[in-house]
Amino acid sequence: MLLLCTFLTLCLSAVHSQFPRVCTTDEALRDKSCCPAGKDGSPCGSNSGRGICRNWVTHVPFPNLFEASVPQYDDDRLNWPLDYFNKTCECFRNYSGFNCGDCRYGFHGEECDLKKTVVRREIRELSLPEREQVFRYLTLAKTTKSKDFVVLTTEDRHDRNTYRFVDATIYNVFAWIHYYSTKPIMTHSSFDYRHTYAHQGPAFPGWHRLGLLFLERQIQLLNSDEDFALPYYDWRGEENCSICSNDFMGDNDVEGNLDPSSYFGSWRSICSGFHRVEAYCPVVDDESQMEKLQRQPGTDPQYDRLPSFQDVEDTLNLRDFDRSPYNSRATQSFRNALEGFIMPSDGMTLDTTMHNQVHVYMGGTMGQVPISSNDPMFVLHHCYIDKIFELWITKYDGNPNSYPENDEPGQGPEECCTPYFPCYWNKDLLRKSTDLGYKYSTYQGS
Repeated sequence: MLLLCTFLTLCLSAVHSQFPRVCTTDEALRDKSCCPAGKDGSPCGSNSGRGICRNWVTHVPFPNLFEASVPQYDDDRLNWPLDYFNKTCECFRNYSGFNCGDCRYGFHGEECDLKKTVVRREIRELSLPEREQVFRYLTLAKTTKSKDFVVLTTEDRHDRNTYRFVDATIYNVFAWIHYYSTKPIMTHSSFDYRHTYAHQGPAFPGWHRLGLLFLERQIQLLNSDEDFALPYYDWRGEENCSICSNDFMGDNDVEGNLDPSSYFGSWRSICSGFHRVEAYCPVVDDESQMEKLQRQPGTDPQYDRLPSFQDVEDTLNLRDFDRSPYNSRATQSFRNALEGFIMPSDGMTLDTTMHNQVHVYMGGTMGQVPISSNDPMFVLHHCYIDKIFELWITKYDGNPNSYPENDEPGQGPEECCTPYFPCYWNKDLLRKSTDLGYKYSTYQGS
């Protein structure tokens, strides 16, 4: 069994991953070092000038963490990845990845010197062959074991000796990342449900942006297709989900089961059993124990519609990226309206709207937040949420300086975006999408 170790962190120049397989050996964890050989055979590609292996000193948002008067956080994700490594690769120029063997988002080529911008299009803009290619690529990612990454599992988060790393497919690594980040934060061996690392704070839009970039890049690499871009679903004003059919994302029966003949009818959910807060992903490698995807669009009488055109416009009229108290109760906050905790029309009234409303409307797997990323509908939905984020950035010239100082766990501007490794600071995802190698099509909707 692989035992986990503790200490320091990383930088923002190298990204793309979480728990590289080569860094989960007993030796790497004991040495607290993740500096794998690059393409030239040297640590981090140092012989060819791609990067170096170095110690990192991270920004620590809770400097008095161990004073008796300050709450102590026992969670392995706090100050990510402080619990695991103090040596990692620092990549130079446009190189990136856990061993500096890949390129930064938006760059390609052997020397990572070719700038490329892919276009994410609305799924109904795609021709039938284009749409089927997207579904084939997603299915291949769902069924292909990741050669680079593993996921963490345990039946007991209180006992580090039970933690182990196991194989997962590329899409399941993506789904696991979302699941892992949404588990309640553990404090003094008890759980705090007020915070997660991907939701209920200013990190929300950037965290999901990085997740989509990760999946998009992994699919590009898997298929040797650098032109691949994820599609989005513009749900504004729809009375019913127009893509919940076998021609698109799959029809479902009255019990929520996807039609077996649909593209995703046979998919199952990694980390099913999410409600056990003391566990990390108890079901990983036994597919027979995983729940099948389910979807029940529009069946909740309280949330039987999708957000309107006006809801989106009202959200974009909120000028401040986020406001105190930087959580689900923040008012006049673009982030909180986008995430869906306040009414966009007044920026004040607490309600389930926008992002949250779509999850509840879809029901089934999408309605169970930690495992919702198992449904590829999650990808299309969050690409549209990211497009709204991009429209706000363009409208107000949003940039990393727009990200507010705050003391919410995992949400600080210079905290690493949990659980990606190496590190992107939360604030560095608040920038134009073209800086990260993609943009969105113009789509007027129905």
